[in-house]
Amino acid sequence: MTEARIDWAAHAPRLVDAATADRAWYHAVARELVAPGDRLAVDIGCGGAGMALALARHMTCGRILAVDAEPAIVEAARARIRTEWADPRIRIDVELVDIADTGSLRRTVCGHADLVWASAMVHHLGDQQRAVDALAALLARGGRLALAEGGLPARHLPWDLGVGDPGLELRLHTAEDRWFARIRAALPGSRPMPYGWDEALRRAGLDPATTVTTLSELPPPLPPPQQRAVVNRLANRIGRLRDTGLLTPADLHTWDRLLDPSDLVWLGNRRDVFLLEARSVHVGRRG
Repeated sequence: MTEARIDWAAHAPRLVDAATADRAWYHAVARELVAPGDRLAVDIGCGGAGMALALARHMTCGRILAVDAEPAIVEAARARIRTEWADPRIRIDVELVDIADTGSLRRTVCGHADLVWASAMVHHLGDQQRAVDALAALLARGGRLALAEGGLPARHLPWDLGVGDPGLELRLHTAEDRWFARIRAALPGSRPMPYGWDEALRRAGLDPATTVTTLSELPPPLPPPQQRAVVNRLANRIGRLRDTGLLTPADLHTWDRLLDPSDLVWLGNRRDVFLLEARSVHVGRRG
């Protein structure tokens, strides 16, 4: 998998932390995706192995194949699975695969999958429809392809923080949208996909295609671990945009104050930080 300006090796520890924090969401989604009789499930772009472990816990026997294109992520996923998984009825394998190489991916799967899961992965590939087509080709008859893409961006902060101009977080979302457009344009073989994910599944021959969106909400005040996670998440997002020119100097100065533990306005001290996020999963079935 090729991506501009993202160092995935550096993100490996954060992906494991995120997968651990999202454990409940993974289990809720896996519970709905796994069907009786499933024997082979594939997690494409496995990150911190959150879904691989969740699928294993909902299958009665068989194999989970988790693949990723980044060696550091593969090693982090293997380490987590060694720590958390011991049930001999279900084998979890983690393999290093160039996900953009459809032939390599097909050879690694080496069979027809009952379920293929890809979370926030397809949008990192230049030709998204071609990627969906390739993932659909891994399915056995009756198999399902589930794409976790889209939804609504997470909200964490009040509109007026009493520091900087109101609407700070809304401007962050706008900057991230413009940054993502740059990333997409720079990808090798980048092609537009001017339609939704459900239509992409149908064009790949998977019909019916459905979408389920889950709302995640933690009202304020957040427990300390969740508060730290939100602050760290915001710090990572600002770090990614810092040198892009997409945030104004005034907004960057405000974010620096909000993310500085020595500043009186540090977000870690606020009691009005919250979590509100909507995540969509699109599922298509091979007839």
